[in-house]
Amino acid sequence: MNPILRNILAFFLGAIIGGILNGAIVAIGPMIFPYPEGLDPNDVESFAEHINEFSLGNFLMTFLAHALGTLVGALITVKFAATHKANLAYGIGAFFLIGGIAASYLIPAPTWFIAVDLILAYIPMAWLAAKTN
Repeated sequence: MNPILRNILAFFLGAIIGGILNGAIVAIGPMIFPYPEGLDPNDVESFAEHINEFSLGNFLMTFLAHALGTLVGALITVKFAATHKANLAYGIGAFFLIGGIAASYLIPAPTWFIAVDLILAYIPMAWLAAKTN
């Protein structure tokens, strides 16, 4: 297979599988650490009203979703890419970081969580995946 096409497919495969894992952990999180009473998870305003009632576990599951989704997506990309594996892993990290930045504007969260999430969940996980190359 053409290396450029293989790299593109590896990137998309990593992004898709990483996104699916991210979504699965976000969906499972409230089963382990229930949301505060009265929160409607489909309503951003409801999040804003109840964010101060979130447990550390709620934040931990969200962080794990972002970090593990990025890590797995980058690992898959590294595994299947033909060339430029580290660069593609960092591309996955940047792709998910852009999503994290967008989410930080759309979904209310404490500043400390946004900082920890944006600093530790994306590029460091891509770096770990790139190191497996």
